[in-house]
Amino acid sequence: MVKYILKRIALGIVSFFVIMTMIFVLFKLLPNPVVAAQGGFDKALRDMYEAWGYNKPIIVQYGIFLKNVLTKFDWGFCTTVGTYLQPVTEYLSNKLPATIYINIISVVIALPLGIFFGIIAAIYKNRWQDHVIQVFIMFFISVPAFVYAFLLQYFIGFKLNLCPLIFKGGNDYFSWPMFHSAILPILSLSFGTIAGFMRLVRSELTESLTSEYMLLARTKGLTRAQATIRHAFRNSMVPLMPTVLSEFIYIIGGSYIIEQIFAIPGIGRSSVQAFYLKDYSVFMACNMFYVAVGLVAGIVTDLSYGFIDPRIRMGGDKNNAL
Repeated sequence: MVKYILKRIALGIVSFFVIMTMIFVLFKLLPNPVVAAQGGFDKALRDMYEAWGYNKPIIVQYGIFLKNVLTKFDWGFCTTVGTYLQPVTEYLSNKLPATIYINIISVVIALPLGIFFGIIAAIYKNRWQDHVIQVFIMFFISVPAFVYAFLLQYFIGFKLNLCPLIFKGGNDYFSWPMFHSAILPILSLSFGTIAGFMRLVRSELTESLTSEYMLLARTKGLTRAQATIRHAFRNSMVPLMPTVLSEFIYIIGGSYIIEQIFAIPGIGRSSVQAFYLKDYSVFMACNMFYVAVGLVAGIVTDLSYGFIDPRIRMGGDKNNAL
C-alpha cells in the first residue's frame, strides 16, 4: 500500500511538471506578454523583463521560471490584470476565498439532498417516485450549469426579484447580504452535483438491497428498515465516500463560467480575464492551479478506497487481495 501511494504521488509530480513545461512553451509561442501589455517599456517593466530572462533563449527562461517557482514560489507579476506589477501569488490569494465560499456551500447543500433522494429512488425502485427522480437526474446531468445560471437569473433574479443578479463581493462572507447574493450561483453549481450523488446512491443501494446478505439479514429477524440501515446503506457508501472527497477537493477549482456569469471575484473569473487581457503570468498560474487540484483529487480518490474499506488492496498486491 505504501509503495503504491509513493508511486501515485511520484507520477502526479511528474505529470505536473510535464504539463507545466508544455504550457510554458506554448505561451512562449504567443506574442511577448510584457511588451504587448504596455506597448513599450518603463523602468519597472524593463527590470521585470530582465529578471525573468525574456531576452534570453526559451530554455534559459524556463530554468529561471522553475527556479523562482521552486525556491520562492514566485509565479511572476500582473501586467494587465489586477494591480500593475502586483505579485501573481498575492493577487490569486485574494481571489481564492470567493471561489471556496461559493463551491463549498454548493457541495454541502448537494450532498444530503443527493443522498436522500438517491435512497428514496432505490427503496421505491420502478415505482412512480423512482421514475420522477430518474427524470430529474437525466435533466440535471444533461443540462450544463450555465443554462441553469441564465434561467435562475432571469426568473428568480429579474422577474421575481428575489435574489441579486450578481455576487455582492467583499470580505464579510458570513453576512446575510453576501449569502443572499450567492444563492443563485450556489443553486447553479448544486443541481449537477445533486443529480450525480442521486444516481450513484441509487445504483449502489439498489444493488445492495438485492444482495444475498440482505436476504440473510431478513431471515435472522431484522426488519427491512433495520437491514437497509445496518447493512445495505453502509456497504453502498463505500464507493460514495471517494466521490465526496474528490468533490471537496474540486471545490477549490471553482467554475470558470459560473464565476463569469455572476461576476464572482474568484480564481475562475481571473483566469478568463487573464486570457482575454493577455496576462500570461496570471493565466499560467491559474492553469497550473487547476492542474494541481485535478491531480490531487485523482490521487485522493484512488487512495481513499483502500482507507475507507480495508478489504480493498491497492497496487495489484495479489498476495493480500481477497
